Amino acid sequence: MSGYVVPFYATGFRGDAFEEALQEIAPISLRYGATSWSIYRFLDDRYRFQLYTIWEDGRDFELYWYGTEFSDWRAEYSSFYQVPVVYAPVQLVGTGHLGVQEGNGNGGGGAGVSPARAEP
Repeated sequence: MSGYVVPFYATGFRGDAFEEALQEIAPISLRYGATSWSIYRFLDDRYRFQLYTIWEDGRDFELYWYGTEFSDWRAEYSSFYQVPVVYAPVQLVGTGHLGVQEGNGNGGGGAGVSPARAEP
């Protein structure tokens, strides 16, 4: 399993419109074999975005990136973000969340870690 991150920086006054544009293209990754996608917008810089996708086979990302939908999307929205856009493969080395997972009765906190809130 591999992941890819694509950093984008929206052009002036187009942050909200660019967020909507990313919402159009990200779900299409699932058609190309992605198992999940996420879009992050930074709160300290509202023009900064990152698109994360997870793939069983990283070569499928290339098919998505150079596919018709993403190529057309880049052509349509090219003035909404700064170029160049350089994607990078990433490897997930740790994760956690609340909730009981099969085989891990402590809420995904790992061995010996309580999911209870910390006291101040």
